[in-house]
Amino acid sequence: MWLSYLQPWWYAPDKQAPGSDSQPWCVSEKWAPFVQVNLLMYTKLFVGFLNRVLRTDLVSPKHALMVFRVAKVFAQPILAEMIQKGEQLFLEPEMVIPHRHFLSPWPSAVTDASFKVKSHVYSLEGQDCKYTPMFGPEVHTLVLRLAQLITQAKHTAKSISDQCVESPAGHSFLSWLGFSSMDTSGSYTANDLDEMGQDSVRKTDEYLEKALEYLCQIFRLSKAQLRQFTLALGTTQDENGKKQLPDCIVGEDGLILTPLGRYQIISGLRRFEIGYEIASLVRTLFRLSSAINHRFAGQMAALCSQDDFLGRFCRYHLTEPGLASRHLLSPVGRRQVAGHTLGPRLSLCFLGSYRTLVSLLLAFFVASLFCVGPLPCTLLLTLGYVLYASAMTLLTERGKLHQP
Repeated sequence: MWLSYLQPWWYAPDKQAPGSDSQPWCVSEKWAPFVQVNLLMYTKLFVGFLNRVLRTDLVSPKHALMVFRVAKVFAQPILAEMIQKGEQLFLEPEMVIPHRHFLSPWPSAVTDASFKVKSHVYSLEGQDCKYTPMFGPEVHTLVLRLAQLITQAKHTAKSISDQCVESPAGHSFLSWLGFSSMDTSGSYTANDLDEMGQDSVRKTDEYLEKALEYLCQIFRLSKAQLRQFTLALGTTQDENGKKQLPDCIVGEDGLILTPLGRYQIISGLRRFEIGYEIASLVRTLFRLSSAINHRFAGQMAALCSQDDFLGRFCRYHLTEPGLASRHLLSPVGRRQVAGHTLGPRLSLCFLGSYRTLVSLLLAFFVASLFCVGPLPCTLLLTLGYVLYASAMTLLTERGKLHQP
């Protein structure tokens, strides 16, 4: 209904027929007064729609179609210019008109149009209203965010399409029985893929592609900006061919998701590598590690700064965030880490994984077969690890020396 109200020229008795390819159809300038006196219907409702759609899952075909239809309406030739002209009339300063002589002319048509636009806005919003220009910097930032989300959604739709193609033949049968594959990362499940289908994914991609094209026409976005979005979103893969982590920054207590990272997890664009571990034990070990790091931060930094074997041994074991930031695949995370080094830190969280615990239990079980008690077994494991770590320290240091 809103979109129909914005286009009265399609329902007028003297409606123009669509133009040919050589002369494309455009909105007649005679509708400029209508656009001006209905300025809020075009601008304020569009800004409200923009804020709403930024919190919408654009991978859904219905939502993608909604964005496409709105962008198509506002992208009609010269309509954006009419809206911008109406905003200029509203935002121009008040003119004090002197007392008119009997033979003096009436105020200009521009002043009269400005009065009509302001009367319309003030009658609906009041004299103290705060107007947000549709073509101002604030809305332009929102449009850039929408273009970024559209780029993300297109990449997600392509990932869903690829997953549908690569899924095994027996997947549909298992889904029919109710054994759908679960994805703890928050991405789309197997049932979602079956319901969407290849045709829906294709339509979503087409809707988003055209919507992005229309937004570029309305707000004059350049191809360079869109290319920058694609690079910033990390749609490419890293050198190992693995998908990137969700967008995050590094804080005192570890990785912190940004709003963009949360969206990437919800949409299934990126995810963290899921490890099997005991959550309560990991939290306890993390608090213990944080307490040790806070208490002995100076001593650990002093040990790691030494050039002897002890210093190299400590550098091998203590996690160095400045060095570990190489493994952060988030582009924003890399920028946040640059110049923000927390120093050497100890991490005991690996002791909370099922793999580590099962390995230790297996080692104790094998030792018990040879009549070796828990305490001697622990000493042997510690001695074996010290020898292994010493060898790795020497090999790592030798490798650094041979690097060009």
